[in-house]
Amino acid sequence: MGLFELFLLALGLSMDAFAVSICKGLSVSRLQPRHMVICGLYFGGFQALMPLIGWFLGSQFQSLIVSIDHWIAFALLGVIGINMIREALSHEEEEADPDFSFKAMLPMAIATSIDALAVGVTFAFLDVQIVPAVSFIGVTTFICSAIGVKVGNVFGTKFKSKAEFLGGLVLVCLGIKILIEHLFFGG
Repeated sequence: MGLFELFLLALGLSMDAFAVSICKGLSVSRLQPRHMVICGLYFGGFQALMPLIGWFLGSQFQSLIVSIDHWIAFALLGVIGINMIREALSHEEEEADPDFSFKAMLPMAIATSIDALAVGVTFAFLDVQIVPAVSFIGVTTFICSAIGVKVGNVFGTKFKSKAEFLGGLVLVCLGIKILIEHLFFGG
């Protein structure tokens, strides 16, 4: 996986966190830099941790399923991406909660990074240097989350569904690319 594909993957994965960060920014009447840092650390940290865990799990089973690994990557990225697109197109509104405590942030960080766990499993089957990859994902998500808090505070929920839709589309396209490369180019 090249740097450009990794960037697209990191950006796609960070869109859930970006969308939730927009809601967090919307909930704050007086935005402070610490709000942006808190969201960035929680979401970026979990977006880095979960693919690492997924990679460890996937590495345990890699030799057993190497002949179908491209299908697994395609299916996981496709399901995650389609789910993000479905959520973006639904008209359900999330409650804006101004709580930035551990108790409030931890469940959101875990919920927005579950898809990264599945992506980590696919990393075990691809040519990925795991530490730089998860670091890149974490930093990208940190930046997107911090920006999301500011965007939410300034613009409200206008960009939330567009971000989720774009993130889902990127993940689906990456899954298709992995499958095509393996089937047609022996990648």
